[in-house]
Amino acid sequence: MAKTDTIFVCQSCGAISAKWAGKCEGCGAWNTMAEETARPVVPGALSTPSGRKGKGIAFADLSGFSDPPARLSTRISELDRVLGGGLVPASAVLVGGDPGVGKSTLLLQAAAELAQSGAAVAYVTGEEAEAQVQDRARRLGARDAPVKLAAETDLRKILDGLRALKPDVVVVDSIQTMWADGVDAAPGTVTQVRACAHELVRFAKKSGAAILLVGHVTKDGQIAGPRVVEHLVDAVIYFEGERGLPFRILRAVKNRFGPTDEIGVFEMGERGLLETPNPSALFLGVSGRRASGAAVFAGVEGSRPVLVEIQALAAPAAYGTPRRAVVGWDSARLAMILAVLDTRCGLGFGGRDVYLSVAGGLRISEPAADLAVAAALISALADAPLPEDSVAFGELALSGDVRPASRTELRLKEAAKLGFKSAFAPAGAEGDKVAVRAIARIGDLAAVLGAGAAH
Repeated sequence: MAKTDTIFVCQSCGAISAKWAGKCEGCGAWNTMAEETARPVVPGALSTPSGRKGKGIAFADLSGFSDPPARLSTRISELDRVLGGGLVPASAVLVGGDPGVGKSTLLLQAAAELAQSGAAVAYVTGEEAEAQVQDRARRLGARDAPVKLAAETDLRKILDGLRALKPDVVVVDSIQTMWADGVDAAPGTVTQVRACAHELVRFAKKSGAAILLVGHVTKDGQIAGPRVVEHLVDAVIYFEGERGLPFRILRAVKNRFGPTDEIGVFEMGERGLLETPNPSALFLGVSGRRASGAAVFAGVEGSRPVLVEIQALAAPAAYGTPRRAVVGWDSARLAMILAVLDTRCGLGFGGRDVYLSVAGGLRISEPAADLAVAAALISALADAPLPEDSVAFGELALSGDVRPASRTELRLKEAAKLGFKSAFAPAGAEGDKVAVRAIARIGDLAAVLGAGAAH
């Protein structure tokens, strides 16, 4: 008889240990190791009975060609953009986000649009009662959509119902509430999440249905459960948004059928999520005289140009150690920009608290934002506003040189479209309707703005 062992699995990161420990060696979290039963290993279980030869697999040539998979349009252009053109049949998509950001609202709207376009759609909820989902559909104006709704958490019953229904699209809200009776673990644990996700993805591949899984996120903003869940699915998209702001950002971090640098922008309203085809107008805020410490960054997210305002404040430090606070940008990169400004331009940020914020709730990861951040910091330190009709972009090196950015023409074209007349940009950038002020070194920008000495 096969021996059954017990293992200890971290409920935060999925790390496995042979014995219990108070602190997980994988992620460093305390009191997250839970005891689970390991599957018994049966010697010879994978060999064929009676010594018979098993059927092998069929191999294809690398030079073979197949048509790209057909897609199902959700009729929500921002969602289709992030997915790469729509849902691919037999694919699995994991959607993560903070509680209350609008994941269920977005997927219910997408399910209603798909059903109204003729697709067979099933919506399975494990967090709400059927009446609650019906009430939300009524608020969204989607109560007449032919979506099949079920409130269930037993995976066996869900799969049996889906096999009988044979839908084209399945929405599961959420994967953490599902449980499989063949797994000796509590619902929501790493083992259950991994097993349920595997079975649902397997159903999608065999039936040809596209499946959308909702996943909870941890305090760090990562999808809860082991990383293997993200490896199982074909696409992972995050729904982001700051509390108190109506804007929501849909961003892909993994996509086997499309780009991973596209974003979708929505605005939360009384009747659900509204698409925002021109996000630059939202992130720039109200027009008027710009205060000191504000700079407009001409960025690119995927194939879409996005202009966003970056705000900086440099105040005298109240304590011995200056404070650095960042919202919407990388704090380590801010420290690098401050060090370059201190060393190459002679600007004194050492005795000041520095606060940096990206307006509108957008998070920027593009290195080309360096020059706009530097311009905002210099403007805040000198208490002198930047020209109102100017934008800035360019990557800053540790030597103080400003490196060129990609898609310069697209950035300048979007700036001209929104009425900007000038741009602080790396040397070599050219624009038809925007006057480019070439910045070869960061000291040149400090000299233009009248702060410090150019080095």
